[in-house]
Amino acid sequence: MNRLSAKTRKKREVVDITDLVEDQLGKNGSVSGVCHLLILHTTAALTTADLDPGTDLDMLDAFEAMVPKLRYRHPHNPAHVPDHILSALIGTSLSLPFEKKKLLLGTWQRVVLIELDGPRERELALSILAER
Repeated sequence: MNRLSAKTRKKREVVDITDLVEDQLGKNGSVSGVCHLLILHTTAALTTADLDPGTDLDMLDAFEAMVPKLRYRHPHNPAHVPDHILSALIGTSLSLPFEKKKLLLGTWQRVVLIELDGPRERELALSILAER
């Protein structure tokens, strides 16, 4: 199991981590298989996305519109509740196939970290299931 870190710079942002993940592929000698990625936080998420200019901002606007402005009861800080909800909805893990030490992604797909409560240094766990 590998641990990776990614720094975010804004309260909410979309960070391309494709290269960070691909740099780990094959380090254990595997050429093809599946990599499992988990973000070790409850106010961030992982997904794949098209990162044409402006798409990241469109995604963040849509995410924000999904969570209603309610009177939340989170004992630590009610302001974090929308971030927790979005993390749960978007998801905190991905399983991605790879071949020849490269992720198998669609033409425009990138692996992205969705920061919901930054800026922070985010930790990810990556495990690889190699094909034989």
